[in-house]
Amino acid sequence: MNDELIIRTAEIEDLATIGFLAQQIWPGTYGSILPAEQLQYMMDLIYSPDSLQQQMTKHKHVFLLAELDEEPVGFASWSPLKEAGVYKLHKLYVHPKTQGKGIGKTLVDFIIDQLPTPEATTLRLNVNRHNKARQFYEKLGFIVTKEEDIDIGHDYYMNDYVMEKKL
Repeated sequence: MNDELIIRTAEIEDLATIGFLAQQIWPGTYGSILPAEQLQYMMDLIYSPDSLQQQMTKHKHVFLLAELDEEPVGFASWSPLKEAGVYKLHKLYVHPKTQGKGIGKTLVDFIIDQLPTPEATTLRLNVNRHNKARQFYEKLGFIVTKEEDIDIGHDYYMNDYVMEKKL
């Protein structure tokens, strides 16, 4: 990449930017996978200002913002799980116009570098079973460990693979 990429920890003031990025990224990512009603329901459930603030403050998710030439182009979030040594990658999204530039990999590497060593043993994530991002994660060393269907309300389910990368 010739452009300057900055990865930084997001603050409360950045949550509006993360929500805005999600509105730009999610329709292209999930539009062919999920019905429009479910997509909107999930956007409201996960990316409303109140939900994002709860994730950051109550649930202690660490949010990262990726900026390319000072323009926000992606984000991620992660947190420890109760299972010793296991951390969860909750979100990883890069704007379609900047995909393929290594930003997603850089975000994952940044997270791994932030995890405590030698305590951290596993980075876990969920990915929709029809999302092509599965191949991206496999290239980074994640493997599918199981499938799960998560009830998110209103008769909607997230049909996911659980993937893990040993650290």
